[in-house]
Amino acid sequence: MKSFLSRRPSPALVISMIALFVSLSGVSYGVATGFIDSRELKNNQVRSVDLRNNDVRTRDLRNNEVRGLDIRNSTVQGADVALNTLTGDDINESRLGKVPSAAAADSATTAGSAQNVRVIAPTSLARGAAPVTLATHGPFTIALRCFQDMGGTSVWVTVDSSADDSSALGTEPGGTALGDADLDAAEMAVPAVAVVDPAGGGRTGFASPLVVAAPNGQAVSGQLSVLADQDGATCSAQGHLVLAG
Repeated sequence: MKSFLSRRPSPALVISMIALFVSLSGVSYGVATGFIDSRELKNNQVRSVDLRNNDVRTRDLRNNEVRGLDIRNSTVQGADVALNTLTGDDINESRLGKVPSAAAADSATTAGSAQNVRVIAPTSLARGAAPVTLATHGPFTIALRCFQDMGGTSVWVTVDSSADDSSALGTEPGGTALGDADLDAAEMAVPAVAVVDPAGGGRTGFASPLVVAAPNGQAVSGQLSVLADQDGATCSAQGHLVLAG
């Protein structure tokens, strides 16, 4: 016994004992205080089963091992999701609300009967030249005509129809109605917008509404501006038409 106590411990034994006590004291301190941080954890060793369900904040996520059931509800925010990474597979489309423009589209007409706007670009025609077609729709042909008339130059927008019982209505300066409320296929094209520019003055312009309809529901409506120039011996028209049906 005496010889055993008289032997001194080796330096290696002393160092190993110190390391053991230090490591044990660190863990004991963490357990005693209830606080263990990442320094006491070995990397990549904490698994989903080691975490309390529904009690993990986003700051606790590590190495793709924390699962949805480990994350407290309503704690993951947009800032926690990488930009442009969510796809259609990640979203339940049936839970999405309708965007305002899509809600308005529910009341729109179908593509087959949707209205189309036809812009009539400025179109010029020399006096006495053959008529120029401005637009066609269903049974209707709408044309520009320019001719000599009582010492002046007249510009007409005419309408003809291949369907009986159609109508084509417009005006001339002063608000006088033009056209035909009972336009048949056998009739010649009728003027629905008209103006005359007398000799010796400036050009004469006029803007008129135009409404054209057929029994089958096809219709044309819009606004046309016409211009007659006696001195230049030309006519022109421009505006827009809405084609329906």
